[in-house]
Amino acid sequence: MSDFIIRYIVNSALCLLAALSALTWMLILYKAYANWQLAAQDRHFTGSFPQAAGRGLLTAIAAQQPLATGPKARVAHAGFSALSSVEATEVGGLSRSPARDPHRLLESALTRQIRRERRALESGLTLLASIANVAPFVGLFGTVFGIIHALHTMTGSDHGSIGSVAVPVGQALVATGVGIAVAIPAVLAYNLLLRRLNVSLADLEEYAADFVNLAECAGFAIGQTDHSVGGEVLPLARTQEARA
Repeated sequence: MSDFIIRYIVNSALCLLAALSALTWMLILYKAYANWQLAAQDRHFTGSFPQAAGRGLLTAIAAQQPLATGPKARVAHAGFSALSSVEATEVGGLSRSPARDPHRLLESALTRQIRRERRALESGLTLLASIANVAPFVGLFGTVFGIIHALHTMTGSDHGSIGSVAVPVGQALVATGVGIAVAIPAVLAYNLLLRRLNVSLADLEEYAADFVNLAECAGFAIGQTDHSVGGEVLPLARTQEARA
């Protein structure tokens, strides 16, 4: 194998590591900003009704969730959509069948939405884990060919002293060091983001459980006060019909 090919392989490994490092930091910054934004959206959503309780809390959530953004707002929207379909059936004069049990429908809708949020939060984590696992081997790959180049240099020289191979071997080992340097931030970021993912999912599941409990206490008649129909608290489906 010619020296040109060996140098090309080593340089390609270093260029690949540089690209992986840039991609790693782009992912870290993007995920950090995305997590901060989602946390701020959730704080804004839950802080919109700090004094409400019971049916009043459900009324506040029903009024706020169409305009809000964030994971908790989307979970609440999924819950109200499920209950609205049940209430629309009852308003239409159809009996409530076991298949349309509001408790079951609500839990199913909330679970599906939490799974969607999980998939969104998991985006990029697989790539970070892959970079963390692959980068050291890419560096080692470059080091192996760098050492081969050093040995070729030593055999081609008139004297095979340690000094004649120390510099090329040291240069070859740089690739391994670069690979490890690329992997360390990826590993740390992956672990931190995974912990953040688990905390966020636990928070969403707790919020969904509280939502189900509030809906159950209200008899699954999730509504909002509509002053245009006498200030009566109506189920969401009936409220929408009254406003129409």
